[in-house]
Amino acid sequence: MELFAEIIVKAKTRLLKMHFESSVGHIGGNLSSLDLLIVLYHKFLNEDDAFVLSKGHAAGALYVTLWSLGRLSDEDLQKFHQDGTKLSGHPPIGWMPEILFATGSLGHGLSLSNGLVLAKKLKSESGRIFCLLSDGEWNEGSNWEALIFAVHQKLYQLTMIIDCNGLQGFGTTREVANLEPLAEKFRAFGCAVTEINGHDLDAIVEALSSTPNKPHVIIAHTKKGNGVSFMENKMEWHYLPMTPTQYQQALKEVGI
Repeated sequence: MELFAEIIVKAKTRLLKMHFESSVGHIGGNLSSLDLLIVLYHKFLNEDDAFVLSKGHAAGALYVTLWSLGRLSDEDLQKFHQDGTKLSGHPPIGWMPEILFATGSLGHGLSLSNGLVLAKKLKSESGRIFCLLSDGEWNEGSNWEALIFAVHQKLYQLTMIIDCNGLQGFGTTREVANLEPLAEKFRAFGCAVTEINGHDLDAIVEALSSTPNKPHVIIAHTKKGNGVSFMENKMEWHYLPMTPTQYQQALKEVGI
């Protein structure tokens, strides 16, 4: 896990730099999901697999993960969220194979993932489809419709990863529309469910290694703004850009 830890420090540093230079928010949810994406891309995804970022506002974490693999350059990241960029605030399609869908209108990613898995099933193809969702995203009825379909159609090549940081745009998930206990709801629908600390690298590896004969839901309990003390578990970091002083403090805290 030491290798992952080193990659994550570099990725967090580059993520903070990218967001600071572009004066763009959504940092909190990027930091809560970055550990999950680094492990997924560096250890598990192969040419037969695909990834769908349903929580599209975490596009920064996806771009930095691709940067850590050499698939995006520093020059690409410098154009993040700028006029004419290919790296918009939500992932765009049509210019790199790693981004299959434009997402971020929350509630669409799981249905799109279902389609990819169903195609593999019909064509008897190998490979897994991973979909990263937010916990607040489960307020969307379309996700529950997609879940019903996934279970009924036996889409066993589907792994849903829920970045469960407990916060969404207008408050905590418990305050806005409480769905706890989430794990029991997924089990009631017929899914296999694994709950982990979403920042424990060993736990992430173990959960992603599991391939049950059911659609698999990994509930990753995370911290919004993970690794930066003044951002952790603070709703405002769903929105705010950093000041120069905050940026320097954040760099120190993530390991620079």
